[in-house]
Amino acid sequence: MQSGSQFSYEDRYGVRPAKRWVLPATVIAAIGISWLVWVGLHHSNPDIRSSVISFTATTDREMSIRYEVVRKDKDQVLTCTLVARDYDKTVVGQIEDEIGPGLAVVQKNTEIPTRSQGVNADVVACRIK
Repeated sequence: MQSGSQFSYEDRYGVRPAKRWVLPATVIAAIGISWLVWVGLHHSNPDIRSSVISFTATTDREMSIRYEVVRKDKDQVLTCTLVARDYDKTVVGQIEDEIGPGLAVVQKNTEIPTRSQGVNADVVACRIK
């Protein structure tokens, strides 16, 4: 019943080629994960950060906003764009507020003139002048 040669699945089904995709996939994954970690760490601590502390409608034609700006380089001069919006989220007032060199963390109270009653105020962006 048995012949003199050994039975081999390789003879019957062939030899599978080596997985050539493993090395390139590993290299691409290592580069991608390294880039993702760098991007996360780099953008989690920007040079300039701003946040609104409070706002209030002082009159029908004016909003008061208190906000904080944190900057890495305290000698930079910054310009912050402040807006006031009405109930429909339409911008009813906008000003550019300048922050001179000095402290790294600055809190400011600023009045935003409006053309109609405002209900909220926000810091759109702060940038180096």
